[in-house]
Amino acid sequence: MAKDDIYTGPRGPAPFEFNARVAAVFDDMITRSVPGYRELIDRLAQLAAHFYHPGSRIYDLGCSNGNFGVRFGAEMGEEEFRLLAVDSSQPMLDLYRQRLAEGPWEEAIELICGDICEQEIAEASVVVITLTLQFLPLAARDALIDRIYRALRPGGVLLLTEKVVHPDPALDALQQEFYYRYKRERGYSELEISQKREALEDVLIPETIEAHQRRLQQAGFHQLDLWFKWFNFASFLACKELV
Repeated sequence: MAKDDIYTGPRGPAPFEFNARVAAVFDDMITRSVPGYRELIDRLAQLAAHFYHPGSRIYDLGCSNGNFGVRFGAEMGEEEFRLLAVDSSQPMLDLYRQRLAEGPWEEAIELICGDICEQEIAEASVVVITLTLQFLPLAARDALIDRIYRALRPGGVLLLTEKVVHPDPALDALQQEFYYRYKRERGYSELEISQKREALEDVLIPETIEAHQRRLQQAGFHQLDLWFKWFNFASFLACKELV
Protein backbone atom coordinates (compact mmCIF):
# COMPACT_ATOMS: atom_id res chain seq x y z
CA MET A 1 0.00 0.00 0.00
CA ALA A 2 1.53 3.33 -1.12
CA LYS A 3 1.87 5.88 1.69
CA ASP A 4 -0.07 9.14 1.57
CA ASP A 5 2.59 11.87 1.48
CA ILE A 6 0.68 14.35 -0.69
CA TYR A 7 0.58 17.11 1.93
CA THR A 8 4.03 16.67 3.48
CA GLY A 9 5.58 19.67 1.74
CA PRO A 10 4.48 23.27 1.13
CA ARG A 11 1.64 23.46 -1.35
CA GLY A 12 -0.39 26.09 -3.11
CA PRO A 13 -4.12 26.66 -2.59
CA ALA A 14 -5.23 24.00 -5.12
CA PRO A 15 -8.50 22.37 -4.06
CA PHE A 16 -8.66 18.65 -3.32
CA GLU A 17 -9.57 16.35 -6.20
CA PHE A 18 -9.58 12.61 -6.81
CA ASN A 19 -6.79 12.68 -9.37
CA ALA A 20 -4.18 10.03 -10.20
CA ARG A 21 -1.94 11.05 -7.32
CA VAL A 22 -4.75 10.69 -4.78
CA ALA A 23 -5.90 7.42 -6.34
CA ALA A 24 -2.41 5.95 -5.96
CA VAL A 25 -2.42 6.50 -2.17
CA PHE A 26 -6.16 6.31 -1.56
CA ASP A 27 -6.22 3.21 0.63
CA ASP A 28 -3.58 4.59 2.98
CA MET A 29 -5.25 8.01 2.99
CA ILE A 30 -8.71 6.73 3.81
CA THR A 31 -7.71 4.23 6.49
CA ARG A 32 -5.68 6.94 8.25
CA SER A 33 -8.41 9.57 7.79
CA VAL A 34 -11.69 7.73 8.41
CA PRO A 35 -12.02 6.02 11.81
CA GLY A 36 -13.19 2.43 11.53
CA TYR A 37 -13.07 2.45 7.73
CA ARG A 38 -12.34 -1.26 7.27
CA GLU A 39 -14.97 -2.25 9.82
CA LEU A 40 -17.40 0.09 8.07
CA ILE A 41 -16.78 -1.48 4.66
CA ASP A 42 -17.18 -4.99 6.10
CA ARG A 43 -20.54 -4.17 7.69
CA LEU A 44 -21.78 -2.27 4.63
CA ALA A 45 -21.04 -5.32 2.50
CA GLN A 46 -22.89 -7.56 4.94
CA LEU A 47 -25.88 -5.22 5.10
CA ALA A 48 -25.97 -4.92 1.32
CA ALA A 49 -25.88 -8.71 0.92
CA HIS A 50 -28.68 -9.03 3.47
CA PHE A 51 -30.98 -6.64 1.58
CA TYR A 52 -30.01 -7.54 -1.97
CA HIS A 53 -32.86 -9.12 -3.98
CA PRO A 54 -31.95 -11.64 -6.72
CA GLY A 55 -32.61 -10.13 -10.13
CA SER A 56 -32.33 -6.55 -8.90
CA ARG A 57 -29.44 -4.09 -9.07
CA ILE A 58 -27.14 -2.65 -6.46
CA TYR A 59 -25.59 0.78 -7.04
CA ASP A 60 -22.37 2.04 -5.47
CA LEU A 61 -22.44 5.80 -6.10
CA GLY A 62 -18.98 7.26 -5.64
CA CYS A 63 -17.33 3.85 -5.71
CA SER A 64 -13.68 5.09 -5.73
CA ASN A 65 -11.25 2.17 -6.21
CA GLY A 66 -13.73 -0.57 -5.36
CA ASN A 67 -13.21 -1.36 -1.69
CA PHE A 68 -16.93 -1.85 -1.14
CA GLY A 69 -17.55 -3.71 -4.39
CA VAL A 70 -14.76 -6.23 -3.85
CA ARG A 71 -15.86 -6.85 -0.28
CA PHE A 72 -19.50 -7.19 -1.37
CA GLY A 73 -18.53 -9.72 -4.02
CA ALA A 74 -16.71 -11.78 -1.41
CA GLU A 75 -19.76 -11.60 0.85
CA MET A 76 -22.07 -12.83 -1.93
CA GLY A 77 -19.85 -15.82 -2.66
CA GLU A 78 -21.41 -17.98 -5.38
CA GLU A 79 -24.66 -16.00 -5.52
CA GLU A 80 -25.27 -14.00 -8.68
CA PHE A 81 -25.59 -10.21 -8.49
CA ARG A 82 -25.38 -7.11 -10.61
CA LEU A 83 -23.54 -4.09 -9.23
CA LEU A 84 -23.23 -0.77 -11.02
CA ALA A 85 -20.25 1.15 -9.65
CA VAL A 86 -20.21 4.84 -10.55
CA ASP A 87 -17.48 7.41 -10.03
CA SER A 88 -16.36 10.61 -11.74
CA SER A 89 -12.65 9.81 -11.26
CA GLN A 90 -11.19 7.77 -14.10
CA PRO A 91 -7.94 7.08 -12.17
CA MET A 92 -10.01 5.50 -9.38
CA LEU A 93 -11.94 3.37 -11.87
CA ASP A 94 -8.71 2.29 -13.55
CA LEU A 95 -7.52 0.87 -10.23
CA TYR A 96 -10.93 -0.74 -9.68
CA ARG A 97 -10.73 -2.41 -13.09
CA GLN A 98 -7.30 -3.83 -12.24
CA ARG A 99 -8.74 -5.36 -9.06
CA LEU A 100 -11.66 -6.90 -10.95
CA ALA A 101 -9.26 -8.56 -13.36
CA GLU A 102 -7.76 -10.40 -10.40
CA GLY A 103 -11.06 -11.77 -9.07
CA PRO A 104 -14.24 -13.57 -10.14
CA TRP A 105 -16.58 -10.56 -10.29
CA GLU A 106 -15.57 -8.89 -13.54
CA GLU A 107 -18.87 -9.82 -15.20
CA ALA A 108 -21.02 -8.96 -12.17
CA ILE A 109 -19.66 -5.43 -11.60
CA GLU A 110 -20.09 -2.74 -14.24
CA LEU A 111 -17.86 0.34 -13.92
CA ILE A 112 -19.29 3.67 -15.04
CA CYS A 113 -17.33 6.92 -15.22
CA GLY A 114 -19.76 9.76 -14.75
CA ASP A 115 -21.64 12.17 -12.51
CA ILE A 116 -23.73 10.28 -9.94
CA CYS A 117 -26.34 13.05 -10.15
CA GLU A 118 -26.94 12.10 -13.79
CA GLN A 119 -26.75 8.33 -13.38
CA GLU A 120 -29.94 6.48 -14.21
CA ILE A 121 -31.08 4.35 -11.26
CA ALA A 122 -33.67 1.62 -11.71
CA GLU A 123 -34.76 -1.72 -10.24
CA ALA A 124 -32.51 -1.21 -7.23
CA SER A 125 -32.72 -3.16 -4.00
CA VAL A 126 -29.61 -1.50 -2.50
CA VAL A 127 -27.92 1.85 -3.06
CA VAL A 128 -24.63 2.62 -1.31
CA ILE A 129 -23.18 6.12 -0.89
CA THR A 130 -19.98 6.17 1.14
CA LEU A 131 -18.45 9.58 1.91
CA THR A 132 -19.66 10.99 -1.39
CA LEU A 133 -22.78 13.11 -0.83
CA GLN A 134 -20.57 15.53 1.09
CA PHE A 135 -18.77 16.44 -2.16
CA LEU A 136 -21.95 17.36 -4.02
CA PRO A 137 -23.35 20.89 -4.15
CA LEU A 138 -25.96 21.28 -1.43
CA ALA A 139 -28.63 22.01 -4.02
CA ALA A 140 -28.05 18.63 -5.71
CA ARG A 141 -28.36 16.44 -2.64
CA ASP A 142 -32.15 16.52 -2.20
CA ALA A 143 -32.76 15.60 -5.84
CA LEU A 144 -30.37 12.66 -5.71
CA ILE A 145 -31.91 11.19 -2.55
CA ASP A 146 -35.40 11.68 -4.02
CA ARG A 147 -34.39 9.78 -7.17
CA ILE A 148 -32.86 6.99 -5.13
CA TYR A 149 -36.03 6.57 -3.10
CA ARG A 150 -38.17 6.36 -6.23
CA ALA A 151 -35.78 3.85 -7.86
CA LEU A 152 -35.64 1.47 -4.90
CA ARG A 153 -37.88 -1.54 -4.84
CA PRO A 154 -40.19 -1.85 -1.80
CA GLY A 155 -38.07 -3.11 1.06
CA GLY A 156 -34.90 -1.77 -0.57
CA VAL A 157 -32.32 0.26 1.34
CA LEU A 158 -30.03 3.22 1.01
CA LEU A 159 -26.78 2.84 2.97
CA LEU A 160 -25.44 6.36 3.47
CA THR A 161 -22.16 7.21 5.22
CA GLU A 162 -21.02 10.80 5.66
CA LYS A 163 -18.74 13.10 7.58
CA VAL A 164 -20.98 15.24 9.77
CA VAL A 165 -20.87 18.36 11.90
CA HIS A 166 -22.58 19.01 15.23
CA PRO A 167 -25.09 21.88 15.57
CA ASP A 168 -23.66 22.76 19.00
CA PRO A 169 -20.42 24.74 18.43
CA ALA A 170 -18.73 23.39 21.56
CA LEU A 171 -19.51 19.77 20.71
CA ASP A 172 -18.52 20.37 17.10
CA ALA A 173 -15.15 21.68 18.29
CA LEU A 174 -14.76 18.60 20.50
CA GLN A 175 -15.44 16.33 17.54
CA GLN A 176 -12.85 18.14 15.45
CA GLU A 177 -10.31 17.96 18.26
CA PHE A 178 -10.63 14.20 18.57
CA TYR A 179 -10.64 13.74 14.80
CA TYR A 180 -7.35 15.59 14.40
CA ARG A 181 -5.99 13.63 17.33
CA TYR A 182 -6.92 10.45 15.48
CA LYS A 183 -5.00 11.63 12.40
CA ARG A 184 -1.93 12.61 14.44
CA GLU A 185 -1.93 9.18 16.06
CA ARG A 186 -1.72 7.67 12.59
CA GLY A 187 1.32 9.67 11.59
CA TYR A 188 -0.06 12.81 9.97
CA SER A 189 1.85 15.97 10.88
CA GLU A 190 0.26 19.29 11.80
CA LEU A 191 1.32 20.61 8.38
CA GLU A 192 -0.36 17.71 6.58
CA ILE A 193 -3.55 18.08 8.60
CA SER A 194 -3.66 21.83 8.02
CA GLN A 195 -2.97 21.63 4.29
CA LYS A 196 -5.49 18.85 3.74
CA ARG A 197 -8.11 20.88 5.63
CA GLU A 198 -7.42 23.91 3.42
CA ALA A 199 -7.57 21.80 0.24
CA LEU A 200 -10.97 20.42 1.25
CA GLU A 201 -12.46 23.79 2.16
CA ASP A 202 -15.48 24.50 -0.08
CA VAL A 203 -15.01 21.04 -1.65
CA LEU A 204 -16.20 18.80 1.19
CA ILE A 205 -19.22 20.39 2.88
CA PRO A 206 -20.54 18.26 5.77
CA GLU A 207 -24.01 18.57 7.27
CA THR A 208 -25.55 17.68 10.61
CA ILE A 209 -27.08 14.28 11.33
CA GLU A 210 -30.43 16.04 11.69
CA ALA A 211 -30.12 17.55 8.19
CA HIS A 212 -29.46 14.11 6.70
CA GLN A 213 -32.39 12.60 8.58
CA ARG A 214 -34.75 15.37 7.43
CA ARG A 215 -33.69 14.88 3.81
CA LEU A 216 -34.20 11.13 4.02
CA GLN A 217 -37.61 11.50 5.63
CA GLN A 218 -38.72 14.12 3.13
CA ALA A 219 -37.80 11.73 0.32
CA GLY A 220 -40.05 9.08 1.85
CA PHE A 221 -37.68 7.05 4.04
CA HIS A 222 -39.45 6.58 7.37
CA GLN A 223 -37.55 3.54 8.63
CA LEU A 224 -34.19 5.00 9.61
CA ASP A 225 -31.32 3.78 11.72
CA LEU A 226 -28.10 5.55 12.67
CA TRP A 227 -26.12 2.34 12.94
CA PHE A 228 -22.56 3.71 13.11
CA LYS A 229 -21.27 6.86 14.77
CA TRP A 230 -17.72 7.97 15.56
CA PHE A 231 -17.61 11.64 16.56
CA ASN A 232 -17.97 13.36 13.17
CA PHE A 233 -18.62 10.27 11.02
CA ALA A 234 -22.02 8.65 10.72
CA SER A 235 -23.71 5.84 8.78
CA PHE A 236 -27.45 5.64 8.13
CA LEU A 237 -29.65 2.76 7.02
CA ALA A 238 -32.75 4.07 5.27
CA CYS A 239 -35.36 1.50 4.28
CA LYS A 240 -38.13 1.93 1.73
CA GLU A 241 -41.06 0.30 3.43
CA LEU A 242 -42.92 -2.61 1.95
CA VAL A 243 -46.23 -1.64 0.36
